[in-house]
Amino acid sequence: MMDGTGRVLFVLTSHDALGETGKPTGYHMEELTAPYWRFVDAGFTAEIASIAGGEPPMDPSSLADDPDERPGSVTRFLDDEAARAKLADTPSIDQIDPDSYDAVYLPGGHGTMWDFPDSEALGRLLLRCHARGAAVGAVCHGPAGLLAARDDGAYPLIGGRRLNAFTDAEEERVGLTPTMPFLLESRLKELGARFEKSSPFRACVVSDGPLVTGQNPRSARAVADKMLDVLGLDHTADAA
Repeated sequence: MMDGTGRVLFVLTSHDALGETGKPTGYHMEELTAPYWRFVDAGFTAEIASIAGGEPPMDPSSLADDPDERPGSVTRFLDDEAARAKLADTPSIDQIDPDSYDAVYLPGGHGTMWDFPDSEALGRLLLRCHARGAAVGAVCHGPAGLLAARDDGAYPLIGGRRLNAFTDAEEERVGLTPTMPFLLESRLKELGARFEKSSPFRACVVSDGPLVTGQNPRSARAVADKMLDVLGLDHTADAA
């Protein structure tokens, strides 16, 4: 059991385009900010990296133009100078020491579908964290990163594991099935995941030991809470 003074690493996509459509994408803002504050309020030091380093692209559709329509965690993040500064120049994932973190969290956003699965550095990080028993969490399209964790042709964070992610039905509902390089639910199932899900756009979290996954943006905060449970930490205090 931890004392709440650990370190958590958030890994963001660096991919900024939806296939050949010319439309922008990137990471999903609330999928970053809701878990960010859950960990920070539990006493963690939260750090942010990205696949390529620098300032990662945010999916503009994940940030409402009207500040009054933004979730509390997003407003809090944007109002916090120190938090915003972490996004300005992130280290690349290959600069990260896998042994330095008690938890790793992969926010989604459609950009992850292009650069997470083939990132050897992300795969090494996840495999090492898994071997150490660190908590690994991912939400929505973030579980695409689990595809990077390959070991001699096996997928130890997927095969036989209870998992959850953005579903094929949800991808169809948002009209991006033809645009995606693959469908995440289908690919995880093909690799042996025991995929569990709720109806489209309802919050759903699945945990398999220290591996915690969530279905969609509504699941992000609950994924962080379950990760804190895995780490033996109290997260009952309210937060944005």
